[in-house]
Order: sequence, then structure tokens, then C-alpha cells
Amino acid sequence: MKKITYLILGHLCLTLGIIGAFLPILPTTPFLLLAAFFYSQSSPRLHGWIINHKYLGPPLKDWQERGVIGKKAKILATVMISLIIILRFPSLNINLWIKVFASTVLVCVLAFIWSRPSTAPKE
Repeated sequence: MKKITYLILGHLCLTLGIIGAFLPILPTTPFLLLAAFFYSQSSPRLHGWIINHKYLGPPLKDWQERGVIGKKAKILATVMISLIIILRFPSLNINLWIKVFASTVLVCVLAFIWSRPSTAPKE
């Protein structure tokens, strides 16, 4: 039952990650990282597929093996999060404290992203 749950969660995260590649409001990389984790727990074949995928695999391998987030991904994340904070949050009809809290969380996410290396350390 546990493997089936992880497999379903892997499929769900993969789907959300792919959708996130086309929708700026939905993040791609966290969902792909979760999909890789869930597949590693449920299906070695699917885990191998996602890790060795032509487009999805390289950033996942960089993160899994070296803790690296590429510069292009960092810039894209910064632009998207900035656009959400600057353009979307002001138009939302919600409490100011919720906007402040959400903005703080997103800024912390950016701080984490930029604190990771952009390239693998030389050995």
C-alpha cells in the first residue's frame, strides 16, 4: 500500500511539475524533486526514467548529487517570484498580513535558492 501511495504521489507531482513549466504561478522544480523522491521509494524504473530524462533529468541530478541549482533556474525563480509579489499581490483582495506573510515566505525561498551553489565544486 505504501508503494502505491508513493507511486500515485510521484505521478501527481510529475504532472504538477510539467504543468508548472507552462504556468508561471506553479513552480516546476520542487514538484519534480518530489516526484523523483516518490519514484525512488516506489519504482526504481520510474526513478531511473525521471533522473535520466533528457530535459527533466539534468537539474534533478545536479540537485541530488551535488546540491546545485543552476543559475538559469535561480534567475527564472527570482523573476517569477518578483512578478508575483509586485504585480499579483497588490491586486488580491485579502488581508495585508497574509500578503506580508506570503511575501516573506517567497523571499525566504529565494534566499534559500540563492544560497545553493550554481555549479558543482571542483574536486
